[in-house]
Amino acid sequence: QVQLVESGGGLVQAGGSLRLSCAASGLTDSTYTMGWFRQAPEKERELVAAITWNGGFIYYLDSVKGRFTISRDNTKNTVYLQMNSLKPEDTAVYVCNARRTLSNYWGQGTQVTVSS
Repeated sequence: QVQLVESGGGLVQAGGSLRLSCAASGLTDSTYTMGWFRQAPEKERELVAAITWNGGFIYYLDSVKGRFTISRDNTKNTVYLQMNSLKPEDTAVYVCNARRTLSNYWGQGTQVTVSS
């Protein structure tokens, strides 16, 4: 059974930083592309960042480029999202995702709230 467990969310003032972690268990190997999505109230879920299994390709949403950094440690089956210079518009539930052909898994999400 695959589980993705997020941690590290919370309340922070604008300009502050948070580091999200997503610990994966039950994946058959580390060849999954890992990503972070977010969903704010009354908005569509959007892909914030993603990283291929060996880090060879990394994607960032335009609005977070230069502020967020995604990384992964395959020895720990964990993916991270370092978020700096946070803005109120970053407030959302951040959800971890693991996917590859024919497989797609989601975590439960962690709330990030940025106060102005």
